[in-house]
Amino acid sequence: MKGRTPTKAEKELHTRIAELGCIACHLDGRFNGWVSIHHIDGRTKPDAHKKVLALCAGHHQDGTGLADLIAVHPWKSKFTQKYGKQEELLAMTLERLEA
Repeated sequence: MKGRTPTKAEKELHTRIAELGCIACHLDGRFNGWVSIHHIDGRTKPDAHKKVLALCAGHHQDGTGLADLIAVHPWKSKFTQKYGKQEELLAMTLERLEA
């Protein structure tokens, strides 16, 4: 994948975010700790590794998780309609980290 390798501090942030579980599942009222890190604005822009969400397989990539989930890839518009803008989900995630 293109982009620079995350720094130690960014990797630690990813770990802390992942420990919160999938943000979309959280909004659906359940916890799913089997997540991957989703970069909301690619991997090459400044601060790209700080703008991330924890998403389970089904909410991240279509066809990889439970069949009834809306995946951000390739259904970004549907995902946004249900869960809100990714920037809003990031703000929610960071608030949860601070709590």
